[in-house]
Amino acid sequence: MWEADNQIRSIADCRQVAERGNLAAITQMETQSMSETEAVGDGKLTTLSVGEVKSLYDKNDVVLIDVRTPAEYALEHIGGALLAPMSGFDPARLPTQTEERPIVLYCGSGMRSRKMAEKYLAAGFAKIAHMAGGFGAWKQAGNGFLGTDPATGASVPRP
Repeated sequence: MWEADNQIRSIADCRQVAERGNLAAITQMETQSMSETEAVGDGKLTTLSVGEVKSLYDKNDVVLIDVRTPAEYALEHIGGALLAPMSGFDPARLPTQTEERPIVLYCGSGMRSRKMAEKYLAAGFAKIAHMAGGFGAWKQAGNGFLGTDPATGASVPRP
């Protein structure tokens, strides 16, 4: 599903970048480029770009799971994301995913979420996705999130 649509968009994006020589277009292409699916054991691991995750998020077509520490999550996280820290990650305790609403794991940079995605697949599940670049890439792309107000400790929307 994701691959075909994104290959077409990727070719168009490459032409746009070549014609304009535009750094902003290159950055946009990096955050919206195509997903990659690879076989891991008997399962399939899909790596989604920030743009793809944002598109699913905007349509409420994704279950986001943050695998960072509780302290990292409390400081800032994507609104609506669930917390399943790497330290106690149990694939059997994650919500059930559907074709219409896949689970997408994320962390700070994409490293921990990939490891937890591999653990999920090793537990016998068929497929899982994670976000390339993690929360850092999400913020760098200018997407909104919830942060902690240091004066009050309250969660507040950020850009």
